[in-house]
Amino acid sequence: MSLRQYEYALVVAEAGSVTAAAERLRVAQPSVSQQIRALEQELGVRLFARLSTGLVPTLVGRAFLREAQAAVNASRRATAVARSGRDALTGELSVAVQLGFGTRQLPGALRALRGRFPRLEVTVVEEPSTAGLERLGRRGELDLALMAACQRTPADAQPLGHEEFVAVLGPGHRGLAADRVRLDELAGDPWVRFDRDGALDAVLEEVLGDADPVPTTAARVSQTATAVRWAARGLGVTLVPASTVPRGYEHLTRPLHPGVSKPVVAVVRSGAGPAETALLELLRQENWHRTPPRPRVA
Repeated sequence: MSLRQYEYALVVAEAGSVTAAAERLRVAQPSVSQQIRALEQELGVRLFARLSTGLVPTLVGRAFLREAQAAVNASRRATAVARSGRDALTGELSVAVQLGFGTRQLPGALRALRGRFPRLEVTVVEEPSTAGLERLGRRGELDLALMAACQRTPADAQPLGHEEFVAVLGPGHRGLAADRVRLDELAGDPWVRFDRDGALDAVLEEVLGDADPVPTTAARVSQTATAVRWAARGLGVTLVPASTVPRGYEHLTRPLHPGVSKPVVAVVRSGAGPAETALLELLRQENWHRTPPRPRVA
């Protein structure tokens, strides 16, 4: 077996046919077919079901392709490190961000990283849930994950700072009269919330707690910008990280009293190379909200 066969199988699975895969790979169709047959013969299993509509991975094929993707990713990283000096680093860097966290800080860190390694290709994926980030990590598809700290945060996570949350209120809302808004002042307001099982909705669940009366949900959205815009149109109030508020809506935001913030951490793959190490350091240098220390009890 070879990495080329792995790559061919991955492209066939994505393209759905040998013909389409050959076009993407820019090789002759018989070459792709031969490599897939040889791979299946060596493994002793059928990786693809051959249907009238094309090729579809079998059950064992899907399991194999997950591991093949991890192997190909690892090979690319190893090749990039081996062929490049620190000042001429090339290759791919895969970064996943938990939706809503690091919105202000990550672009600056990536800009500085690109300035240092202009030939480095960076792919960023937004993932709303911690479970989703874990799945990507187990499949070997991530070099660095930026996420909110929670009970399932890995022990080797690197603390970066905190994301401060703000309430977004509609024009004329009574809460805009003060510098901060108390949660009980929002009693009776409907809420624009986020997808269930996501980190942002978990923060809101924690904040609302046992609120009485039980808050109603006006809508659920997937993006922080959508939540802010809908709240600004009076659909309901929402709670988002301050760094995610689009320009032009800041006047409709107020911090809660008492304040709400969430620790943010970075998780770097084991055996991190110079690109991951540099990005982690650049993220640390960004401007994160720092929560004041709690007073000591005498």
